[in-house]
Amino acid sequence: MTVPTYRAGTGPQPDPWPATARAAVDDLFRLHAVDLVRFALMLVGDQSTAEDVVQDAFLGLYRAWDRIRDPDAVLGYLRTAVVNGTRSVHRSRGRARLLRVQHDPPVWSAEAAVMDGEDRRAVLAAIATLPRRQREVLALKYYLDLSERDVAAIMRVSRGTVAAASSRALAALARRLREDQ
Repeated sequence: MTVPTYRAGTGPQPDPWPATARAAVDDLFRLHAVDLVRFALMLVGDQSTAEDVVQDAFLGLYRAWDRIRDPDAVLGYLRTAVVNGTRSVHRSRGRARLLRVQHDPPVWSAEAAVMDGEDRRAVLAAIATLPRRQREVLALKYYLDLSERDVAAIMRVSRGTVAAASSRALAALARRLREDQ
């Protein structure tokens, strides 16, 4: 991600972020952007929206860099920002439906559709039918391999809520996958 240092017609402007912030966020982007996009893809259903959500999360990190107290918590911040960004996408899609604006349903990208064949596509399709909270719990818990405690912190809910949502989601997935066989 390149930070512009000037505006057309105004001459050089001071760099809005310190070099250490740019270097740190650039390193985080190189290490985690692809995984975060895949995570967001599971929640929103299309590649371009997932990329936008992740880009917004990193931009927010750039803007808040001077307020970060615990550099070890930055990845958690990014994950939380991605979850919140996907929620915003779903809210805006819901508002669009209420306004009777035709909105294309989420479509899995070609990359996601080819991931591992029929079984994986069936699982992704079944996950897409789950309620938002259950999708988020499964993605955080099983895709990102986070503990229930970490999932609860990111989603700002109790561990019991995470456990219940996970259990319900797995039961619903099992039923749907059995029905599809």
